[in-house]
Amino acid sequence: MSGDARGSVSVVIPVFNEEVNVPQLLPRLFAVLDTLDRPYEVICVDDGSRDRSLDLLRELLGRYPERLRIVELSRNFGQHPAILAGFALTTGDVVVTLDADLQNPPEEIPKLLALTDQGFDVVGGVRQTRRDSLFRRAASRLVNRVTMAITGIRMTDYGCMLRAYSREVIDLVNRCEESS
Repeated sequence: MSGDARGSVSVVIPVFNEEVNVPQLLPRLFAVLDTLDRPYEVICVDDGSRDRSLDLLRELLGRYPERLRIVELSRNFGQHPAILAGFALTTGDVVVTLDADLQNPPEEIPKLLALTDQGFDVVGGVRQTRRDSLFRRAASRLVNRVTMAITGIRMTDYGCMLRAYSREVIDLVNRCEESS
């Protein structure tokens, strides 16, 4: 843990074919962030969507020009490269990652920030209910166990995108020259 991390917040959202969720997600997210009493920015990284996600993001940019930034990747690179592209542009003292599919409600962000404000460098959410198939949940449990065995870090849900990182952690990630 490092010192008090209270300050500005950056939210990074990888977006891939989320035209159904984007119009709901961003107004909910901005409503939450507006209650925080701290500066914030939202960076949506379109990961080569083939639906109307990018068009909808651009429309929302007109409503939130001071708070929203959009990164358009040339093709689908995958969730983690999209997040890294967003990390490279963040300016916040704390960076929150959030999926665009609304499985992790933006209303949970203040809970993560309360912990980063206490000095935790990384805080992760845990999905209580999932809309995934039985196969997907079983595969996720297997990946969680393997990841725990390899890293030695015990987490309940490695696949949950709702996380908060201190600026120090983001700077370290941004200095890495590999994607693993």
